[in-house]
Amino acid sequence: MANVVIANDHGAVELAGIFVKHLQDRGYTVNHLGVTTNDSVDYPDMAKLACQEYKKGDYEFGVLLCGTGIGISISANKIEGIRCALPQNSFAAEMARKHNNVNFIAFGGRIEYSESPVKMLDAFIDSTFEGDRHQRRIDKIMALESHC
Repeated sequence: MANVVIANDHGAVELAGIFVKHLQDRGYTVNHLGVTTNDSVDYPDMAKLACQEYKKGDYEFGVLLCGTGIGISISANKIEGIRCALPQNSFAAEMARKHNNVNFIAFGGRIEYSESPVKMLDAFIDSTFEGDRHQRRIDKIMALESHC
């Protein structure tokens, strides 16, 4: 059974709960590090917590959520070794995996998506990295961590 880490702030409690159940229904073991109440927490702290846990190993991917998904994805992308996508639809979620081999995907709990976020998450999960020319590009992305 594959492992997933998920974390959220107070802006995405409901969507995080939906994702946790959906991931469990798909057979994942979910390590939910996020909050379950509307008490305010800072999304950079939640991103750091989940990314540090992910980097310990034994996780297939991570899911991050805040009110818009923007702040938590920016925070995650500051952490060495993390590539976090914030998809706007299923196609973007699929391409995040196929072309960018992201290890985290982010969503906004207060966003009215044009399609179900669960469908977007499934598009991500059901995709696989294509490698080849995309690996060259990922190598260049990751080199930016130490060259800029």
